[in-house]
Amino acid sequence: MREITPRDYVSLTDAGQLPFLLDVREGWEVAIASVPGATHIPMGEIPDRLDEIPMDRTVVVLCKVGGRSMNVARFLAAKGYADVINLKGGILAWATDVDRTLATY
Repeated sequence: MREITPRDYVSLTDAGQLPFLLDVREGWEVAIASVPGATHIPMGEIPDRLDEIPMDRTVVVLCKVGGRSMNVARFLAAKGYADVINLKGGILAWATDVDRTLATY
């Protein structure tokens, strides 16, 4: 499974590429810290909400540190999503490398 760092993700968006950013954390986690523009679907709801995740775009999956998002990325790939990427280090790496104003937990 491919991985991308938060800085690399920002570079993609700065270059005009607009991946679908999927945040698979729980609602209480998103309330603490979130990435603007991310779509929130908790990991446990992914199988029932696949229709909300576009198959014709690159999907970058985000969680707290990268474990849950890797599992979801593998699941999506198995469901036929052609371009799925795990956000390495999750929201904690984002808070360290991109936006130091984000709260951590």
